[in-house]
Amino acid sequence: MIEGNQTVISEFLLLGLPIPSQYQHLFYALLLAMYLTTVLGNLLIVVLIQLDSHLHTPMYSFLSNLSFSDFCFSSVTMPKLLQNMQSQVPAIPYSGCLTQMYFLLLFGDLESFLLVAMAYDRYVAICFPLHYTSIMSPKLCASLVLLSWVLTTFHAMLHTLLMARLSFCEDNVIPHFFCDMSVLLKLACSDTHVNELVIFITGGIILVIPFVLIIVSYARIVSSILKVPSVRGICKAFSTCGSHVSVVSLFYGTIIGLYLCPSANNSNVKETVLAMMYTAVIPMLNPFIYSLRNRDMKGALDRVICRKKIFFCI
Repeated sequence: MIEGNQTVISEFLLLGLPIPSQYQHLFYALLLAMYLTTVLGNLLIVVLIQLDSHLHTPMYSFLSNLSFSDFCFSSVTMPKLLQNMQSQVPAIPYSGCLTQMYFLLLFGDLESFLLVAMAYDRYVAICFPLHYTSIMSPKLCASLVLLSWVLTTFHAMLHTLLMARLSFCEDNVIPHFFCDMSVLLKLACSDTHVNELVIFITGGIILVIPFVLIIVSYARIVSSILKVPSVRGICKAFSTCGSHVSVVSLFYGTIIGLYLCPSANNSNVKETVLAMMYTAVIPMLNPFIYSLRNRDMKGALDRVICRKKIFFCI
């Protein structure tokens, strides 16, 4: 039980990245460049999809939401990290810590659900090409996106409310660069069994089930391709699914390495590096993965630029 005269925590101290002081300025410049690239790259994809009518399809509707999610996901942690790297006291208020945790869960979970929707879209496109338009109707796409937002909002709110009921005593140092839920549970001085049980139950729904659905979708795609093996079919499938497979591999590979493959040695360093991967590196790489391997995106960019040139000429 928690005594009535305990110290109440009003703020947490984020230790940040384990970087030697002589390299702080170098890493600050690198992280700033990465964040600006993430913002510009993802917003460019969202804008292109909205402006170009050729991209008003189910796949690009999901991609637009994914890019917006990546932009927000990175923005939850990176600005605070950059600010703390320039601050003598890298503190974050208690309410700000819970808010950061909420939005991390929201946009992290949203990416997981959107990747499932995109995998289903690719499955229908390759296995049922003649019925693609009727199956992937605008109503179904909007429903999948709305369902993703609703489920992730309630999931993030559930964990945030459960975290808010916990008490934190004297130890307010977070050995991380953001308010990670697992780290906060270790700092709590009240019973966390309910939180841990909910994490175990909802973790299967939010991460394991989407991952299994993605694997099943691509297993069906591979099976469909092998029934009629041809170089043209394989090339078409690779061009259609290559970008998505790359993103799925990066996202779930990092999650599995972080949560399912614990390491006793240098665990804090490992967790920090992998967390940096999925909060900063992956959101930055996604626009490059989708744009560099996608003729439609390149064509949309050319059309938008040509339109602007014509407008200025007039």
